[in-house]
Amino acid sequence: MKKLLILALALVTLTTVSCTSRKEREKAEAEAAAQQRRIDSLQNALNQMQGENNDINQTLADIQDGFAAINEAEGIINIQAAKGEGANRQTIADNMALIQDRLRQNRELIASLQEQLRNSNSAASESRAKLEKMVSDFQRQLETKTQEIEALRAELASKDIRIAQQDQQITSLNENVNSLAQSNEQKQQTIKQNEQTIAQNQQTIKQNEQTISKQDREMNTVYYVFGTKKELKAQRILDGGDVLKNGNFNRDYFTAKDQRVLKSIPLYSKSAKLMTAHPSGSYSLTKDGSGQYTLHITDASRFWSTSRYLVILVK
Repeated sequence: MKKLLILALALVTLTTVSCTSRKEREKAEAEAAAQQRRIDSLQNALNQMQGENNDINQTLADIQDGFAAINEAEGIINIQAAKGEGANRQTIADNMALIQDRLRQNRELIASLQEQLRNSNSAASESRAKLEKMVSDFQRQLETKTQEIEALRAELASKDIRIAQQDQQITSLNENVNSLAQSNEQKQQTIKQNEQTIAQNQQTIKQNEQTISKQDREMNTVYYVFGTKKELKAQRILDGGDVLKNGNFNRDYFTAKDQRVLKSIPLYSKSAKLMTAHPSGSYSLTKDGSGQYTLHITDASRFWSTSRYLVILVK
């Protein structure tokens, strides 16, 4: 009887120890899982901050490159204008077109930078204040540069007129006094012809600027869309398992953007899949604090090299 009592006590002790060990192990495993979730959340937040900072830095660099290109083109025009009649008009027209296009690009990039700052969750208050001041400085620089270019355009037109006047003066000095009446008639005809030439040159410059600007926009325009499978099928973008199978899809459903300005696309979804082919390493998909994806285009030229259309399936 005594032996049975001892055996029963031993079994109770073993059972208690076993239950206690199992509960402690389960508790430790739960704490480890919670710790891993916290680490994953912090890593996602860090990735998002890095992506936002990279986008902002790239936009700042593009704006500064734009102003540098404008200054360089303006210097070339001034050099040509100083040559008077020997000026290369095509060089002037090409550089004026370049200036107009880079002014437009910088205007769009500054607007994009403002939007990035509004949507950024990572910039500290001190850094945000500095960036906002840079945006204001860029806007003032853009307005100043626009006024300078308008003044330069007026100066070029004025120099054309002065050249015409000098030509007429030389012609008048070489004419015979006895044919003064005839020379006066010739003078008026020359002035009229020069005025027509100036008008034609100005029209040619304007047309060249518009043509170059249009060609540049078309060459750099890309199109993107994201939506659910039902939405994409309704627009004939998805046909069965194929994407953009034929040309019979709704192109108006796509958003058109300049690939040099488009840096990131918020997808507002916790599930995202690229349906069109784009080179790996030219983009990344990151999640925000709510688990929603944003597409970051890190190498635009490579990303759009395979297709000017981007289709993203979301849920």
